[in-house]
Amino acid sequence: MAFNLRKPPRLSAKLAAYPYQLDAVRAVKALPYAAIFHEQGLGKTKIAVDLALFWLEEDIADTVFIVTKKMLVQNWLDELTAHSHVTPKILSGNRRENSIALNSPILIYLMNYEVVSANLELIGLFLDTCRVGVILDESQKIKNPEAKLTMDFHAVSHRFTRRVIMTGTPVANRPYDIWSQVKFLDNGKALDASFSRFKSDVDMPKDSISGPEYSDQLSGILEKLNGFSVRETKKTAGLVLPDKTILTRYIEMEARQSAIYDSYRDSLSHEFEDEDGWITDDAESILKRLLRLVQCASNPALVDKTYRERPGKYAGLLKLFQEIDLQSGKVIVWTGFVDNVEWLNDRLKPFSPQRVHGGMSIADRNASVRKFKTDEGSRVLLATPGAAKEGLTLTVANHAVFYDRSFSLDDYLQAQDRIHRISQTEDCFVHNLIARGTIDEWVDTLLNAKHQAARLTQGDISRSEFTQTFNFNLSDALKEILLPDSM
Repeated sequence: MAFNLRKPPRLSAKLAAYPYQLDAVRAVKALPYAAIFHEQGLGKTKIAVDLALFWLEEDIADTVFIVTKKMLVQNWLDELTAHSHVTPKILSGNRRENSIALNSPILIYLMNYEVVSANLELIGLFLDTCRVGVILDESQKIKNPEAKLTMDFHAVSHRFTRRVIMTGTPVANRPYDIWSQVKFLDNGKALDASFSRFKSDVDMPKDSISGPEYSDQLSGILEKLNGFSVRETKKTAGLVLPDKTILTRYIEMEARQSAIYDSYRDSLSHEFEDEDGWITDDAESILKRLLRLVQCASNPALVDKTYRERPGKYAGLLKLFQEIDLQSGKVIVWTGFVDNVEWLNDRLKPFSPQRVHGGMSIADRNASVRKFKTDEGSRVLLATPGAAKEGLTLTVANHAVFYDRSFSLDDYLQAQDRIHRISQTEDCFVHNLIARGTIDEWVDTLLNAKHQAARLTQGDISRSEFTQTFNFNLSDALKEILLPDSM
C-alpha cells in the first residue's frame, strides 16, 4: 500500500555523512537484512536515517519503523529533525492513538520496544497492508531469546520488508548475546539454530581454559555474519578524536566500612563451597549475590542504614574533583545504584549536580540532561548506566568517574563513550575508583576478560592478540575474592 501524500516528500538528507557512514549505507542498502555494529560514538543514527530515506526514495518500503529504548525516543526525534525533512510520528502506549496513526500517511514511525510488544496485533495488521522497513536501535535489548519481548519481535520479524539491527556492543556481556539479535534478521540461518547449543559452544569458561583453545570457539562467529554485517571502530573509521585515557585510582576503605565488607564476604564464602569444592555452575546467580560486596565497597549505607561514616570512595571522589578543577570542566559520575545517586546528590550540592536514574520519569531525565549540557553552573551529572548509557551525547564533559562498576561489560563501555564521541574536542579521562583488596579488583579483571572475548568475536583484535591477553578462571577468581588469606 503506497501512501498518497498531498505533496511529494523531501527525502534528501540535510547534512552530509562521513565517508565511513556512506560506506555503511552502500554496503547494506540493497540487502533484505543487515547488522550495523559500528562502535559507540560513530554516529549510527545518521547511518540509519540515510538508510531509511533511501528505502523510501527507492520505493523499497512504504514506511519505516525505528524502534529504540524509551529513554532515547526524544534523542531520535531530535536526530531525525536534524538530519532529514521527514516528520516522524511517535507511537505511544495509547492504543487508540496508535490505531489512528497507523491509518495515516506517515513515512517514519518512532517507537520504543515495549510499544511494539504491547501493540503486536495492531502492528501485525499494519504489516499485512504495508511494506515496512524496520531498524532496531540498541538491538541488545532483544539479546535474551527467552524474554517475552524478544519472542514478540522474533514472531513478526519475517513480515518486515527490510530488517536492520544496530548496536555498538553486539556482544553486550557474553559472546552468546549476539545470537538472538541475529535470529531477528535471518531466523537462525547464520548461527546455530539452537540457542542452547550455541551458548554452550561460545560461553566464557567457568574453569581454566587457554586463550588459544577459547579463540577457536569465538573467531568463527563474525565470519558467519560477514555477508550482511558491517563494523567500524573509531580507529578503523579513521575518525580523529581526542585521546581517551583510562585511569585506575585505588581507594582505602575506612575502618567500619572494611568491617562491614569483611562480614558480608565471610558470609558469602560459605555459600559457594560444599563437600565437592566450589560451586560455580550458575555463574549469573553467583554474580547477583556478589553484587552485595560491590555495594559494601562502594557505600555501606546501601546495605546498612545505620552507617553514617564517610566511605573511602567518597573521600577519593572529592579529591579527584579538586584535581579535575570543576571550574573549567564537567564530569559524569557513574554508579550502578539509584540510592547512591541520591546519596551523592545530597552531599554534592555545591557542584549543582544533575541526576539521571531509573526511578525518574523520562521527562525528568531529559530535563536533567538538558540542564547539564546547557547550564554552566551545573558541573556534575550523577547517573546510572541503565538509565543513561546509550544514545546520549554528553561531550560537554570530558571526565567520567566510575564510582562503582557492575559485572556488565555493556554498562561499562557504553557509559564511558558518552563523552568520547563525535563533537568531543577535549582529551577524555575515565577514572575507575577501586577499593583496594575488594571485589572491585575482581570486577576489573572480569570486565577485561569479557572485553577481550567481545573484541575477538566482533573482529576488533586478531586471534594472536586474544591468546596473548585472555586469562580468566572463574573458580580461582572466586576463591581469591572470598578467601583472600588462603591464596
